[in-house]
Amino acid sequence: MTTRLLGVRWTAATSLAACALLASACGTTPTTTAASPSAAAGVHAGVAREVRAYVDAVNARDLDALIAAFASDGVVIDVTRPIRGHDAIREWARAEVIGGILKVVSVAERRASGQKLLVHWAPAGSGGWRAHYDFTVSGGRIVRADLQYA
Repeated sequence: MTTRLLGVRWTAATSLAACALLASACGTTPTTTAASPSAAAGVHAGVAREVRAYVDAVNARDLDALIAAFASDGVVIDVTRPIRGHDAIREWARAEVIGGILKVVSVAERRASGQKLLVHWAPAGSGGWRAHYDFTVSGGRIVRADLQYA
C-alpha cells in the first residue's frame, strides 16, 4: 500500500474515532447505515420494509425471520415451482436459500401492492447470477414472491 493510501485510511479511522468520542461525550450513540444487514448486503434505499425483511433474513441466515416475512398462506414461485405456506417455504429456504447471499441491484418496478427488484443471488458455494424477484405484499407481509432467474 502506498503511503498516501495509508494516510487516507488513517485519517478516516481517526475521524470515525473522534466522532464516536464526541457522540459519547454528548450522551448519544453514533449509528451508521453500514452496520445494518441491508446496507452491508447492498440493499437499495427504496426497498419496501416487507421485502427488506426477506433480504435481511437471507443475508443473516435467519430462517425464522425469513418465514416471518411471509403471510401464513404466502407463496414463493421459484422459477415455475410453487411453494405454498410457512411449512413448505421453511423447507425450501432451509435447503436452497439459507447460506446464500442476496444483494439488491435496483428497484425495477414499484406498485402499491409491492415491487420488483433486480438482484444478484449467490447460493452458498456459488458465484451467483442476476434475477428478478417480484414481491407482492399485504398486511405487512409478503403474500407472493415470484423469483425469475435471468
